[in-house]
Amino acid sequence: MGQRTKNTENIIAVNKKAGHDYFILEKIEAGIVLEGWEVKGIRALKVQLKEAYVKIIRGDVNLIGSNITPPSYINKDTVKNPSRTRKLLLNQKEINILIGKVQKEGLTLIPLSLYWKNNKVKLKLGIAKGKKKFDKRQSEKNKDWAIEKNRVAKTKLRSS
Repeated sequence: MGQRTKNTENIIAVNKKAGHDYFILEKIEAGIVLEGWEVKGIRALKVQLKEAYVKIIRGDVNLIGSNITPPSYINKDTVKNPSRTRKLLLNQKEINILIGKVQKEGLTLIPLSLYWKNNKVKLKLGIAKGKKKFDKRQSEKNKDWAIEKNRVAKTKLRSS
């Protein structure tokens, strides 16, 4: 049996699109307010962050557009809305810093990953700047070059 690292076991969902569409400048950890059926859905790994974004509304930081699908054994009467707006838990000092960066510097808040930490669900937020089309192409070229470089290095090691 292979050993898993502790870090990968705790990750619930990752927003892979975030790294492609944005330059992540800073990362912040935030708690998230959930209902009981949502925690059960998260334990069943039925979470999607792909289309989600973070918005500051009236001094509260909210996660909008994330989808938590309830497990099949949950009573449908208790489920209100799988893609409801969820409040994020941050200190007032952190919220003020985020408001400043979003309003003054024109940066964006995006969810990067959802994970377990001490039996609590945490959300890794990214303070990001959007990539232009040529930036995305350049990132693809760099990624392809790194892969090709590793291939060439491996073939040289095998031949010698």
